Formats: sequence, C-alpha cells, structure tokens
Amino acid sequence: MATKSSSAAAAGGKRKAFGKHNEDGRTKAAKTISGKKHIKAEAEDNESSDESSDVEFHTEENTTSTPNESGNGSNQAKSGTSSREAHAKQKQVAQERKNAKPLADEVHRTKKLWEKLRRKSHVPKEERQQLVEELFTIITGRVKDFVLKHDAVRAVQTAVKYATPAQRRQIAKELQGTYAQLAESRYAKFLIGKLLVQNDKEIRDLILPEFYGKVRKLINHAEGSWILDDVYRGVATKEQKANLLREWYGPEFALFRQPKGTEVTGDLSKILADEPSKRTTAMKYLFDMANGLIQKKMTGFTMLHDALLQYFLNLNPESDEFKEFFETIKEDETGDLLKNMAFTKSGARLVCLLLAHGTAKDRKQLLKAYKDTYQLMSGDNHAHAIILAAYDLLDDTVLTSKTIFSEILGKDAEHIAFLANDLNARTTALYLFEGMSKALFPASHATDLEILKEIHEIRTKTSKKDPEVRRKELVTAMSPQLLAAIASSPADLVATSFGCQFVTDVLLSATGDKKAALEAIASTAGGDPNAEAPEDAYQALPPHISTTIHGGRMFKTLISGGRFDKATGSIQKVDPPLNFADLFYPVIKDYVVQWATGPSSFTALGLLEASDFSSKKELLKTLKSNKKALTKAATEAPAPKKEETEEKPKAKKGKNASAPKGNQGSKLLLEKLEA
Repeated sequence: MATKSSSAAAAGGKRKAFGKHNEDGRTKAAKTISGKKHIKAEAEDNESSDESSDVEFHTEENTTSTPNESGNGSNQAKSGTSSREAHAKQKQVAQERKNAKPLADEVHRTKKLWEKLRRKSHVPKEERQQLVEELFTIITGRVKDFVLKHDAVRAVQTAVKYATPAQRRQIAKELQGTYAQLAESRYAKFLIGKLLVQNDKEIRDLILPEFYGKVRKLINHAEGSWILDDVYRGVATKEQKANLLREWYGPEFALFRQPKGTEVTGDLSKILADEPSKRTTAMKYLFDMANGLIQKKMTGFTMLHDALLQYFLNLNPESDEFKEFFETIKEDETGDLLKNMAFTKSGARLVCLLLAHGTAKDRKQLLKAYKDTYQLMSGDNHAHAIILAAYDLLDDTVLTSKTIFSEILGKDAEHIAFLANDLNARTTALYLFEGMSKALFPASHATDLEILKEIHEIRTKTSKKDPEVRRKELVTAMSPQLLAAIASSPADLVATSFGCQFVTDVLLSATGDKKAALEAIASTAGGDPNAEAPEDAYQALPPHISTTIHGGRMFKTLISGGRFDKATGSIQKVDPPLNFADLFYPVIKDYVVQWATGPSSFTALGLLEASDFSSKKELLKTLKSNKKALTKAATEAPAPKKEETEEKPKAKKGKNASAPKGNQGSKLLLEKLEA
C-alpha cells in the first residue's frame, strides 16, 4: 500500500522524489520537521523507525513486498503512530512553555471568568457579582502584569466595566506611571478608554497629566495617537487641553509647565503677544509637526485641526508662510485632510477662512474635495458652516447650484423633509431665504454667526460679486426643487414646527410658479378640526393642523402675504402677492366656525384682515350667524379633550394663573363683527 509522498528534495541540481529507493536498496537522506537530517538506513531494517519516533517517513512502494521487505509495512504503521505521538509531544511542550510563563495559572483563570462575564444576558446579577469579586482577587496588586498581555487585558477591561467607582480608582492608581506606555499598546490602550468613559474626575486627573511632555511622541505613534486624541477631544478640561496643545509650539512648552494657580492658555496669539521673540521658533516647530502628520496621512485628529487653526490665525495673508501653508492644504490629493477638518469645530472654521482668503480658483479646488460629501456635511454640527460659507463666497453661482444643491436637496421629497426638520441641515436650505435671523440660528448655533461675520469682512477684499445679487441667483436656482417638494408632500412638511417654518419661508421668498405648492398647503387644512378616532380604531388620529400652534401661525402668515416688520409695525408683502386667502377659505369653509372658536382663531381673523380676500362678506355673514358660539369661546375656557385629562398633573400656580380666560382670537372677531 502506497503512502503519501512528501515534497521533492533538491540533490545535484536535479529534483528527486523523497522516499524513492536507489538501486542499492537504500533510501535518500531526509530532513525532519526540526530541520535535522535523518541517518541513512536500509529499507529492511525495522529498528530505524523505533529509534526515531519523532521522524516521519513517507515511502512509495510500486512492487510486491518480499518476505525480506515485509518490515516496510510495519514501518509505515509505526511511522503513522509516531507522527501522532510527535504532535502530542509538541502540544505538550507548547503547554509546558505556556505554563512556565509568569502568572500562567492566573491568566488562565481570568480568561475563564471573562468568558462567562462577557455573556451579560446569560449571567444572573448575583453570579456576575461573585465572578467580578473573584476576578478582583486575582488581579489586585498585579494589574500592571496583566494589562500588557493581549488575552489578559480583556479580563481587566471587564473588571473595570462591572466594578464599583472605588474599585475603578484602585485599578487606576495601580496603573499610575504606565499610561503613556499603555497608550502605545495595541490592546491595553482600550483599557484607558474604559477607565475614562465613566467620567470620573479623579481618574481623569490621574491619567491625563501622564501625557504631558509626550505629545509629540504619542501623536506620531500608530496606536498612541488615537487614544491621545480621544482623551483630548472627549474628556480633557479646558486647562488640560491647553497644556496638551502648547506642546505643539516647541520643546520648551513640553519641558516647562506654567506655575500652579496661573491661567494656562493654548491660544498662540496670546502667547506670542507676551513673548514676541518666540514667534519664529514656535511657528516653525508647529508647522513641521503638523506637516509631518499630513505627509503621513494621519489627518483625522482634532488636536491637529486645533493646531492648524492656531498656525493660520497667526499668519500674515501677504506673507510667504501663508502661501506655503495654503499650498500644503491644497496638495493633499486624496482630500482626506479637508474632509476630516470639515467635521471638527476648528477644522470647519479653518476651511471657511481658507475659502474666504482664496481666489476663485482656490475655492473651486478646495470645494472639489467635498464632492459626494455635501449631504453628510449638511447635517453635521460643524461641517454645515462650510456650505453656508460657500453660498457667501463663490461668485460662480452656477457652479454652486450644480455641485452643492444637487447633493443636499436630493432627488426625492423625503430628503427635503429631513432637510426641513434637521437642526443643522435646515440652515443650508433656509439661510438664503432668512439670512442671519435668530429664528434660524438659535443660541446653539452662535458659532455659525461668528464665522459668517468673519468671512463677510474678508470677502469685501476677495470677492467681486454683490452679495445680494449672489443670494438672489442662488434662490432662483434652488426654488424649483423646493416648491416641487412642497407640492408633492405637504402633509409631511406641515406636521412639525420646523417644517411649517420651512414652508412659510420658501413660499414667501422663493421665485417661480407657487400655485401648486400653495394649493397643496391649503389642502392640509381640510376636515373637521374636532374629529376624533372611533373607539375601535387601531390608533388615534393625528392632531388636526388647526389645533397646533405652528400650523395656525403658518396659515396666518401666508394669508397676510408677508412678514411683519417691527421697525415699521406693518406687514411687508411679497411681490408678486400670494393670494393665499382665496385658496384657503374654500377648504375650511364648512368648518370655519370651529376654526374661529378653536386654537387657530387668529387664522380666521387673518382672513377678515386680508386685503386680497374676495369672500370677506360671506365669512362675516357666517360668523354673525354663529355669534353665540363666538361669545362662548371668548368668555369661557375651552373644554379639555379626553386624552388631555387622563393622567395630567396639576398645573402649578404662576403667571398663567392670572392669564385672561377665553379665546383671544374669538374676542377680536367679535369686535370686528360689532364694528
């Protein structure tokens, strides 16, 4: 019976099959697994296989065995057994080596505990507490020995996860002095994150100071750079951030710390104002350190973006340093640097300033990096500011509409609904209509207003086109798609407060044919405002738009045909006029009394006050015939609905206690009828 042949062995420059017999009946020399040559032996010698149990022979027999050669079959059987024994022996040796390592038994036990603890849903709480206690008895006092082992550090992370605050602090204190080393470890770096994610100030103040003086080394390390940046971005205090950022300005800032009790600043302009002589060395050190990361394509760090902004803010726009820096940013062929900067606070501001200072060609090249990214940018806390800056800076409005509008507006109405309701994305759609109004930029977006004011001042020197002309051209380009979205899905848009604001701004300020959009919005007011779902209905009816504050405000504004100007105390009507009242009244005609006595009574009042409303006499006649209902609404508090009375907490006494009762809109309507 033939056995499997092994790989060929080279001899005398020719390849010969291993295990084949020469004419003299002897086998070729063979190499063992360990690399040693096996001694030559005669084929009929049965003892050769016994003497070398760790060597495996592979023979190939093509002839019938003679009695003298009958030992070959026995050798093959024995060689098969010896192979298994060899593997078993190897496993035994490997296990012995493993057991000889320090803390072998402890590591083995912690791994068993980790296997149980990691299956959280399969371990009862009491059993988990016992396992954690056992785990702590093993690692306490020896945490440093465990954390640098790739398999044991997972058990320590699990211990931190289920530990009490006191136990976490105990682990953190045991590791004191090793955090910079742990940050460079492929596995132990995650333990730092586990300790810091609990937001324990004592642990934070133990870990962070150990990175002082090591920023340059860690930020260039493949593993340490990410944990350093995570700590800088996520948990560091303002003072700790300043200490870390100062190390980008030169070795002396890494070696010497500010005295305790003094204010620490990372603002390079303030540092240079106090010590102007350090400008040359600090700027060169900062640029070299940042450029090294850019060249290595390590551009995703928030700390890097903060440092680049500090460098840029201290450059003279007319200097060679400025031009060199601008070219460094533009030379990033992949665009990763610009894309990463867009999603951090300092990075987004820096991109906006680069756009403001650049030429038309520079702006086009910078924005080219964001192709296929604008939709994601529109909803980001920081990146949306770059889109707003592009609106205000690019003179080529055709380019803006083709590159930016095509992405952020999408191809369907669903994306427009997202655009209208997202706190960040809505600014990219409505900025051209509302400008820098507080309604569009609440306190949370104060940074946007600061950036816009900054670039408006710069563009007076770098842009040629009149800002108002640019704005009108962009509105004209954006209007058709927005109006089409309103006409196709009005119910989705008017369901929210932000959606109603979006609809109002677009219909007042957009250009083009608005009739279909106005009719669609008017249709959302149809139906009985007081309708309730039947008792056997699967789910409650959505609230009628007349019962919402934002819905009534939207209709009243559209009926008036313009925005209220506080300076003049009058409505500034749009041109051409909307004539929305005549589209709206036929829809609510059958339920106009419910509107006049309900939460949106000011909408009915707006119809009477509208100068372009053609059915005013008919409305007055209807209201006079229902004067009793108006009087009741004006003098009595509205009866609460069933769902409002269920489990509703008692209102506290306050300002509302002295508020006038009755519907104020109904009162004003009565005055109109009596006039």
